[in-house]
Amino acid sequence: MNDFYRKILDNNKIWSQTKLSEDPEYFQKLATGQSPPLLWIGCSDSRVPANEVIGAKPGEVFVHRNIANMVVNTDMNMLSVLDYAVNVLKVKHVIVCGHYGCGGVKAAMGNDTIGIIDNWIRQIKVVYRHHQDELDAIENETEKFNTFVELNVKEQVSSLAKTSIVQNAWRNGQELCLHGWVYGLDSGIVKDLEVNCCDNADLRGVDRIIF
Repeated sequence: MNDFYRKILDNNKIWSQTKLSEDPEYFQKLATGQSPPLLWIGCSDSRVPANEVIGAKPGEVFVHRNIANMVVNTDMNMLSVLDYAVNVLKVKHVIVCGHYGCGGVKAAMGNDTIGIIDNWIRQIKVVYRHHQDELDAIENETEKFNTFVELNVKEQVSSLAKTSIVQNAWRNGQELCLHGWVYGLDSGIVKDLEVNCCDNADLRGVDRIIF
């Protein structure tokens, strides 16, 4: 085993001992169950740890991550997480959080063949085609990239709102709001894109902004 592997095992022991020194019943309390108010759908990027960037403790955020924070209506992994979060945990908020400098979004802007991930980013390329005129009009490449990151998050919020899981929750009067954020790797600050959906009236407003 290399030094890094040993180090993370040691880190776990130190972390658990620290928690127990602060509260001897800390892990016993966590083991009784979870009732997080929030589902986080984020990117797999190692620089965007969901709990840390919002100062949340273990048990406060239910997390799903994939390349480029996508909401794909055929992705059983994402749908299973969403179903459990909404119908069992009864979360009140779902945040789709992208980040500037996202490699998946950047790859979708080009035509290079990368590998199996090409099948995944095909969904992001669809988003690009939806907004190609707007994006092609932006001359500055960084600004274009950042705008595409934001547009991708907005589209994922719209897709999330149209899932049967969210639609059924709203139909049944369940309190559930969807939000779109983008995290700045160089600042540590999240930007609220103000595409907040708590019902279908909000969704229509968001779709008017996007489309």
